[in-house]
Amino acid sequence: MTLRTPERDIEDSGFKESFEAFYVRESRAVIGLAYVLSGSRSGAEDLAQEGFLAAYRQWEMIARYDDPGAWVRRVVANRAISGFRRRQAEAKALIRIRSAEHVVPEIPAESEVLWHEVRRLPRRQRQVIALRYLDHRPIAEVALILECSENTVKTHLQRAKQELARKLNLDEEGSL
Repeated sequence: MTLRTPERDIEDSGFKESFEAFYVRESRAVIGLAYVLSGSRSGAEDLAQEGFLAAYRQWEMIARYDDPGAWVRRVVANRAISGFRRRQAEAKALIRIRSAEHVVPEIPAESEVLWHEVRRLPRRQRQVIALRYLDHRPIAEVALILECSENTVKTHLQRAKQELARKLNLDEEGSL
């Protein structure tokens, strides 16, 4: 036996609550839940906004649920857990990065002028020069890393070498 309530009679007649009315009725409680789950006021507002936005996008379907508020709360709870997991993974990665020994390649003082000029080259030429000569990558690997053809890498490499030779007054073959 189904209990009849005025709300049920309205729903059965095809009337659905507007999203705006739903939001006004539920927002305070959903933000409270989000705050308890996130521990942050701004995080709570963001979580609640994400939950309500998801409901708004599907409101024609969500409005027909017996308890659309429960659906929004589930979205908020799931996103809070996902956010917590993401922050945990980021924290672990930061710890690994900080504990790993980072070695910046030594650039001899006499090469500093050269690398200064390399940094002034167009972006793709800088990348090709650095990967080829600093990282000692073969042309094929440079092409894979930069997602371009080997011929494109060779073209950028040749142009970069010509420009560096011109700027540094070096002969092109012996400069790099």
